[in-house]
Amino acid sequence: MPDRGGGPTGPRIRVGRPSRRVRTLLMTLGVLAVLAMAFVMFAGFWTDWLWYRSVAYSSVFTTTLWTKIGLFLVFGLLMAVVIGVNVWLAHRLRPPLSAMSLEQQSLDRYRMSIAPYKKWVLLAVTALVGLIAGASASSQWRTWLMYVNGVPFGQKDPQFKLDVAFYAFDLPWYRFMLGFGFAAVVLSLIAAALTHYLYGGLRVTSPGARATGAATGHLSVLLGVFVSLKAVAYWLDRYGLAVKSSDFKATDNWTGLRYVDANAYLPAKTILFCIAVICAVLFFATLWRRTWQLPVIGFGLMVLSAILIGGLYPAIVQKFQVQPNEQAKEAPFIRKNIDATRDAYDIDDAKVDDYSGKGTTTDEAKLRASAGEAASYRVMDPNVVSPAFQQLQQKRNYYQFPETLDVDRYKGEDGKEQDTVIGLRELNLAGLPKRNWINDHFTYTHGYGAIAARGTTTGTNPAGSPDFTESGLPTTGELGEYEQRIYYGEKTEQYSIVGGPQKELDYEEDGEKTTSYKGKSGVSLSNAFNRAAYAVSLSEPQILYSGAIGDGSRILYNRTPKERVEAVAPWLTIDGDAYPAVVGKRIQWVVDAYTTTNGYPYASRTTLGDTTADSLTTNQRAVVAQQNQVNYIRNSVKATVDAYTGEVTLYEWDTKDPVLKTWRKAFPGTVKSRGDIPQDLMDHLRYPQDLFKVQRELLTRYHVEDPAQFYSGSDAWQVPDDPTNKEPGAVPPYYLSMKMPGQDAQRFSLTTTFTPRGRPNLGAFMAVDADAASKDYGTIRLLRVTTTVKGPGQVQSELNGNDDVAEFVRNLKGTDSDIEYGNLLTVPLDGGFLYIEPVYTRGGTQNYPLLRKVAASYGSEIVFENSLGEALNAVFGVEGSDTPTEPTEPPGDTTEPPPTGQAALKAAIADAQEAYTAGEEALKEQDWEAYGKAQADLQDALERAAAAQPKAGSASDTGGASDTGGADSASGAENATKPEDGDQGS
Repeated sequence: MPDRGGGPTGPRIRVGRPSRRVRTLLMTLGVLAVLAMAFVMFAGFWTDWLWYRSVAYSSVFTTTLWTKIGLFLVFGLLMAVVIGVNVWLAHRLRPPLSAMSLEQQSLDRYRMSIAPYKKWVLLAVTALVGLIAGASASSQWRTWLMYVNGVPFGQKDPQFKLDVAFYAFDLPWYRFMLGFGFAAVVLSLIAAALTHYLYGGLRVTSPGARATGAATGHLSVLLGVFVSLKAVAYWLDRYGLAVKSSDFKATDNWTGLRYVDANAYLPAKTILFCIAVICAVLFFATLWRRTWQLPVIGFGLMVLSAILIGGLYPAIVQKFQVQPNEQAKEAPFIRKNIDATRDAYDIDDAKVDDYSGKGTTTDEAKLRASAGEAASYRVMDPNVVSPAFQQLQQKRNYYQFPETLDVDRYKGEDGKEQDTVIGLRELNLAGLPKRNWINDHFTYTHGYGAIAARGTTTGTNPAGSPDFTESGLPTTGELGEYEQRIYYGEKTEQYSIVGGPQKELDYEEDGEKTTSYKGKSGVSLSNAFNRAAYAVSLSEPQILYSGAIGDGSRILYNRTPKERVEAVAPWLTIDGDAYPAVVGKRIQWVVDAYTTTNGYPYASRTTLGDTTADSLTTNQRAVVAQQNQVNYIRNSVKATVDAYTGEVTLYEWDTKDPVLKTWRKAFPGTVKSRGDIPQDLMDHLRYPQDLFKVQRELLTRYHVEDPAQFYSGSDAWQVPDDPTNKEPGAVPPYYLSMKMPGQDAQRFSLTTTFTPRGRPNLGAFMAVDADAASKDYGTIRLLRVTTTVKGPGQVQSELNGNDDVAEFVRNLKGTDSDIEYGNLLTVPLDGGFLYIEPVYTRGGTQNYPLLRKVAASYGSEIVFENSLGEALNAVFGVEGSDTPTEPTEPPGDTTEPPPTGQAALKAAIADAQEAYTAGEEALKEQDWEAYGKAQADLQDALERAAAAQPKAGSASDTGGASDTGGADSASGAENATKPEDGDQGS
């Protein structure tokens, strides 16, 4: 009977059930918690769907989603069924329980504890394994889509005579299926063995037979399936030799068969395949023989054969047949590797010509005239002058330009095309006068205007600054009328909410101008459900209840061109440098995109992140690839992103690429045909830098087509380090309008230099026709230098040691400025090479680079002059040039020597003080035009002060003031006029 009394411990407290109200409340809270978690998981999916629908690429989202779901369900269910059936079968084949040994008695406790929950345990195990397998399979959606949509390459590999598509599209899927099969069999074998052991089918310590006949048959079949899969693996390994990477003296990242592969590994794989098939049959035979004796012997034979035939025999062949005469043995395979690699990287048509590197013309006037026509020498280096754009055209602190500007072609006032340096004035939230949620996401939403400058000339305000063809806020100039608002750009990484009740700041010029976004991009936030979804996905609860969001509000995100193209075409590899172009009264970002594979037989692999890095790249600019190791690449797609609407358009570029054709089958309607590219866009398309860098890296070895020479490496090149950059890194390629030998006119080109491996002299020069409108677009020309010619590093070293440069640097110290070297341009000229390098000064009161000098080198001559024209005249030893095609001359020419002496010094100091005062006043008023003029006047005054100092050992106007005294005066003037760091404008 229950104890109803108090007892010695006192009365018992009876705990009753919670009241109905409490139970209802708890149940409601539980349901709400589950719904909240479900909504959090659903929010990411829903916002992704809304974004893809907003950019009109919902088919990409649905195709990818359904492919992942299909793979998840098929392979998850398949794995669960396989495991579940084998566990069920092992349980079904358990022996009847009789007198049990101590082993079985101890296992009986486990059997009894599991018995009530057997079905649930089986369901839980199979579900868990199925979920893991399904998740793994869903990640293979690219492999599956390429397999089912694969298009033939129309080329066969030289060993097995199979189409390249088999290796690129089919073999990866077969390998995945094989790996899945191995996983399913191994897990089934483990699960079945454990079940047999638990229920007595397998015994470890019990007397008598170690396994029942049923258990023996079941496990033998699973082992037979495993060995059968191993036989399939041996067979596929034969084809895998064509895409296998290995270390080889001839080249890094060798891919394909070598002599030992074709004559040892290939027959060994075939023999092992046959042995594995026989071994599998022996395992299946245990269903009738009920003994493992023969299968175990067969399996041991297979393992021994794998060691002897698959390992020892190839090593013997390599040691005693290949190594004594490796070059001759490997020659046919090197030939196949060279042909495949050149084809896979589209360098098989590269034209290699011998070039002496020594000038042939002695007529100096003729050389000077030829130099004027050889190239449009770009003295505005886009990698250097961005701070000048920032200082002179930023206008407001909340705008910014990229660190590296872009080079494009635009028609000038005379209607002729000219190389142009261009950058967009994008939004910079770090420069906002006040940071808060409204300012960051509602008020300051966009940049404003494209700023462009001629690449071959400089401006006069201040002297040596960019010669702007489009400037101001709003911008005006040669680009005409266009939509200047930049809602999508390389620096625009935050989300913005536009179009609603909250007005946006458009720009500030003679007062604040406001605007409201009229584009149709972005996702509507008009309904509460979307707002809640974005509040969760962006972890920003204010989106849910802010009064700044209302009818017409739209959220813009994924705003960089790279992000947008990667999202709508996840099967493409994106170039690291999107560039802007004013096309059809809109700013369009042009993005080059590549199709790649690492399954091209015999083609050597390369790592994109390594080969596309140079002295200018950062982690943000490096190519991001789904497959970092590739051995096939094509610039198959040209994409555009509208800077105002964010509209993404993909255009087919390489009409023959089978990889692109495969993806177009998988995602129909996403890529427009090449014929749809408008002409005004075609005028701005160019050869992409990252593809060029990959090709130049391959051509350091693969310009050689003779196997013996390739093996010896006697003509190997390397990409030299950038001599103008203090940080180590390969010299970047340069866009330049120039003439190659044999061409009758300048072509917009992408150029680079090579040096012989391990030596500093010039080994070769490479240029590709980069003008998409040219019939020779993509034609690679290589000039192999046949004599000893100074390389870029040697030219830079000579320039650094030049007396004129040394004096120039000494004079700069008086103005607290530094020298900054621009791009070292290399131009073939009359059998030799002409080097041109702009030189800038930066520092002191002028905290941005201005072009001050131009260096030139031809043959043994090296000069350092005030302008490009003077440098060309000096390097060829002529007094002047009447050539009408002479490149434009930057300012800085000095026709008379500047005055010297104490009187001139005092006047210069007074002018410097006046200019400094004017600059301070302009800075307070934020009158940037006046500030720029004051800075130019100040710089000019300081230079006159430095020049007015008497030379060492000479008397001054006042009767013998020494050079030291003059220097002290100049230093004092500089210090008196130098503003504090905090007073300088940014």
